Amino acid sequence: MPTQIATAASQAALLPQIHEARNQGTALDLDWVARVQANTSAIERRAATLPGRRTVKKEWQAAWLARAISLMDLTTLSGDDTEGRVRRLCAKARQPVAPATLEALGLPGLTVAAVCVYHEMVPAAVEALRGSGIPVAAVSTGFPAGLSPFPLRIAEIGESVRAGAAEIDIVISRRHVLTQNWQALYDEVREMRAACGPAHLKAILATGELGTLRNVARASLVCMMAGADFIKTSTGKEGVNATLPVSLVMIRAIRDYFDATGLRVGYKPAGGISRAKDALVYLALMKEELGDRWLRPDLFRFGASSLLGDIERQLEHHVTGAYSASWRHALA
Repeated sequence: MPTQIATAASQAALLPQIHEARNQGTALDLDWVARVQANTSAIERRAATLPGRRTVKKEWQAAWLARAISLMDLTTLSGDDTEGRVRRLCAKARQPVAPATLEALGLPGLTVAAVCVYHEMVPAAVEALRGSGIPVAAVSTGFPAGLSPFPLRIAEIGESVRAGAAEIDIVISRRHVLTQNWQALYDEVREMRAACGPAHLKAILATGELGTLRNVARASLVCMMAGADFIKTSTGKEGVNATLPVSLVMIRAIRDYFDATGLRVGYKPAGGISRAKDALVYLALMKEELGDRWLRPDLFRFGASSLLGDIERQLEHHVTGAYSASWRHALA
């Protein structure tokens, strides 16, 4: 069994990097935005059937869970964050699973995709990850509400990039979506994208506060037109975060944008994904809707703080046949 797990996991988790052109955005096409609709009942039916229809077992489950780790933005976004906590989180990012387990899986070099922190913690994270190849992502633009003065939000992006953040998770102004002011949303994200420079921009839609799935679909499209490298469900601070119906809407918006422009945009569900079996469902959804190309770190991320602990327990069970206590897999 360990040999089978190692073969499947190494094939699934450690893939060569692919580098292609970033999404530079397009002109705002309001006619296209107006045509976007969302059939809520059909979307909910499709989402409800997925967990029961798509399952993987044994060594292939281990392989998919290893892939999930490689797609993870390991995150701490608490008011009581300290540099010590961030350094411990970065150590976990470098070594996300016990060395003996990774050896049995044939994945001694497995790491997470990125570490996500507040701006104040960027220097500590950059230093702790030096030489690992793991980028630092910073939440920005008045996270999580996005209601600070616009010049300050732009300045915050620049400060995080200068501090070493390679990815910037921005929050959009929800009022632009709720009032259907698509030009204002486009202009806002466009300017934020410019402020990021070489850093990649992940646009957080805060979908739990947008009212309807149609609003989610249209906001997704506008953010991609404005040049977002990723679209992301949530800050993790809303009452409702990532859900399968919202994910299906955003993923299909990504597919439509790719079909029309040839430009690939990434997707990041965040908030509420804490169990290994939930991660498997999201991976299956991505594979079915967008294909294998979107199962790489440059196009798919999990926004996670507690997910890694459960995945580590499941992988240890595959290797040893026994479940360990959850307290043995603390993050920070």
